[in-house]
Amino acid sequence: MTAYLHNFFFNVYPYICLSVFFMGSLARFDRDQYTWKSDSSQMLRAGTLRWGSNLFHVGILFLFFGHLAGQLTPHWMYESLISAPQKQMVAIVSGGLAGLVCFVGLSLLLYRRIFDPRIRLTSHRTDIAILLILWVQLVIGLITLPVSFEHRQDAHAMLILAGYLQGIATLQPDASVLVGIAWQFKLHMLLGMTIFLLFPFSRLVHVWSGFATVGFLFRPHQVVRSRRLNVPASHNQPRQPGAGI
Repeated sequence: MTAYLHNFFFNVYPYICLSVFFMGSLARFDRDQYTWKSDSSQMLRAGTLRWGSNLFHVGILFLFFGHLAGQLTPHWMYESLISAPQKQMVAIVSGGLAGLVCFVGLSLLLYRRIFDPRIRLTSHRTDIAILLILWVQLVIGLITLPVSFEHRQDAHAMLILAGYLQGIATLQPDASVLVGIAWQFKLHMLLGMTIFLLFPFSRLVHVWSGFATVGFLFRPHQVVRSRRLNVPASHNQPRQPGAGI
């Protein structure tokens, strides 16, 4: 039973989450565009939001792209520039700092959602739920740092996790490589997959809009030309004194 669950969660579940992530996002954009928003509460209270939102977004963007580049880049592409142990130390230090920044920002956002009466009354259950899930995921990610530091000499766990995720991306999953991996890493990956699963049904869909704005940098310039109206000649003749009132 344990082997079956392990195979399901790490060989099958990732593709379920990714399918729902892409198809659900497309369906929501097509059917419910008026719900495609972040539901900002800035009008209710802006002070805590300014600090919390900025810290959260800076931290989460660094972590997202750091995970994307760090885990999905094959080892042979960077081994001539930096060794695996050095790469792991860079990931621990930079990821730890970004994680702390994100943790402070997310904690502020979660605090105002739960303990500010006006914001609590205007918040949907999914708003608080997704913030809680992100907060737990961030805490688990920070818990993995001491484990990563213990294996910094050989970076064995990092290479195994990267190889597994690259297998997922290339449709060649192999859950067997994760048998000896610490539970913190497995739980971190499972909850990360679950966030992708819940993505289309939460306010997180506005992330797509953020990425889409990059397209404005490459669109052609808008050409504006003056248009001369064809006015009948009779309208251009001077009005005679006393004519028509």
